[in-house]
Amino acid sequence: MRLAGMGSTFGPPKEDFDVELNPEIRSHLTNNSIQSLSWRNITVTVKDRSSKRHFPILSSCNGHVEAGEILAIMGPSGSSKTTLLNVLAHRTGSMGAQINGDVLVNGKTTDLKTLRCLSSYVEQEDALIGSLMVKETIDFTAKLAMPSFVSRRERLGRVNGLIRAFGIQEQANSLVGTPIRKGISGGQKRRLSVANQLVTDPKIVFLDEPTSGLDSAASYEVMSYIKTIASKHRLIVVASIHQPSTNTFHLFDKLLLLSGGRTCYYGPPGEAHRYFDNIGHTVPVHTNPAEYLLDLVNIDFAQDRTKADAIRNRISRVAEETYKRLPSPSRELFLGNDARKKLSVPFTLLHRSFIKSYRDIIAYGIRLAMYIGLAIMMGTVFFRLPATQSAIQPFINAIFFGGAFMSFMAVAYVPSYLEDHALYIKERANGLYGPSSFLIANFFIGVPYLFLITVLFSVTTYFLSNFRLDSVAFWKWVMWLFLDLLAAESLVVLVSNAVPIFVVSLAITAFANGLWMCVGGFLVPLGTLNAFWKYVFHYIDYQAYVFQGMMVNEFEQRIYDCADLPAADNGTQFQCAYPSDLASQGKIRGTAVLEAYGISRGKEGMWVGILISIVVVLRLMGWGVLWLKGKGKAT
Repeated sequence: MRLAGMGSTFGPPKEDFDVELNPEIRSHLTNNSIQSLSWRNITVTVKDRSSKRHFPILSSCNGHVEAGEILAIMGPSGSSKTTLLNVLAHRTGSMGAQINGDVLVNGKTTDLKTLRCLSSYVEQEDALIGSLMVKETIDFTAKLAMPSFVSRRERLGRVNGLIRAFGIQEQANSLVGTPIRKGISGGQKRRLSVANQLVTDPKIVFLDEPTSGLDSAASYEVMSYIKTIASKHRLIVVASIHQPSTNTFHLFDKLLLLSGGRTCYYGPPGEAHRYFDNIGHTVPVHTNPAEYLLDLVNIDFAQDRTKADAIRNRISRVAEETYKRLPSPSRELFLGNDARKKLSVPFTLLHRSFIKSYRDIIAYGIRLAMYIGLAIMMGTVFFRLPATQSAIQPFINAIFFGGAFMSFMAVAYVPSYLEDHALYIKERANGLYGPSSFLIANFFIGVPYLFLITVLFSVTTYFLSNFRLDSVAFWKWVMWLFLDLLAAESLVVLVSNAVPIFVVSLAITAFANGLWMCVGGFLVPLGTLNAFWKYVFHYIDYQAYVFQGMMVNEFEQRIYDCADLPAADNGTQFQCAYPSDLASQGKIRGTAVLEAYGISRGKEGMWVGILISIVVVLRLMGWGVLWLKGKGKAT
């Protein structure tokens, strides 16, 4: 049989690519080790928050799928389709539920580590990097997943083979698509998501709502490609699906119909008509059988809920009695050699992030423009301040503004990081890498861009505002702002890892930066600051150390003119706002300003060390959050 590059709207793919004759596809995709996936008496129980009572959301579910078959888990909303899929894939860590029953591969129970070596999970939402091309997306996954002994030529052969097998060869060099730059279609994205997981050599593929958001033509197109790959290479495919079209419905080898967490039918879709006819529910002619079955077992919108519930209970009792004993042949598992290139994983992620950073304007382009705009605004507002007493306070205000708002505007990194985080969650769950590799790559890709932002911001503001004209002083200014931005971005990473919800992460990060502004020592001098805020928050406030360091940098070696006052003898008197040893000369030594703010000199080295420590601690805390959420299963 031949598989298409791009099929017609309906019907099987066109015959322009032969998967059987392609050695790269045949050798790495074909399943010769996994004969079956079975589950027995799967029951999932959760606690009701109000009544505190336990109730089942999935009851005594059984099933069996042979190699080369596609099982569709179908049911109305809330029927526990995704719950069952997650149980079969051992993705139960975040459920907070009690799970009973057995999941068997070749008749033997498996743990998470074993199943990760055998399977891949394609989630309902496409977690793809929009700034990568189609081919790059699959190639990077291949680099992360493949053992060290696989050559570059073989890897690219597999990638190109999958691209052709799923009919996206014409889009191989097209961007996936970002909010700003249009990319491939929704159906092509779904096929890309599946192909992206098949490159990891899974024998079992779990698909969560693979046709969600697609019309009937695109849904059939996606499932027909999956059907061809599964049957030709003996893959086991388990997919949850809501309401397929008639054509898509008949692509499945087996159907598991759920309602209220109970089995209502299990078997070939083609035999569903006869089965339901035998129990008194005939499927009408010229009706989509999937639609009829869903209406039959869905009681949410029934006018007579009691009658509808009785019908569903009768159907589920018959089904559970019929399918409670399913075959579970026993056969040894062969997992192969899991020799992934662990040391190269951070470099692969770094390479991928680098491509995203210069292609995706949202990642750093918008932030760069935003900081340059902020610098021009600040430089023109505090334009060419003179070295006089009247300009001392504006100089201090500019120092505070520069440090505080550089830090505050780091919230713009939240959406870009959350996109990376969503992809990390998917790839970690599939066992590709863990939090260490992800955060190492994230840190090192950000450092040069943050330094570039800092230099461009500083070149604009430092000289427009007329800060101390000294090369050493300028580069110290750059250093303080760079550490400020590094700490602020580390805070974004921590908060986004803890609460990966855009609005919440944005609000928490903004609140934290507002807090740092309040307790940093500028708005309220340290000697006046309430003891609680001082001892609880001031000493962990990175903005405070940046402010002090920039104040010392500006005022330690600078002298300002006092205000002139006319004297009675036609001479000149001076009014100096900050008393110093130069007051008789009508001058203010900058150290007097530092003393007024309670800022010590000679502690710059300690402050730099504290800032670096804050960056390290925030990054480690971000790593800890990811590790705890993933329970340290991946490396």
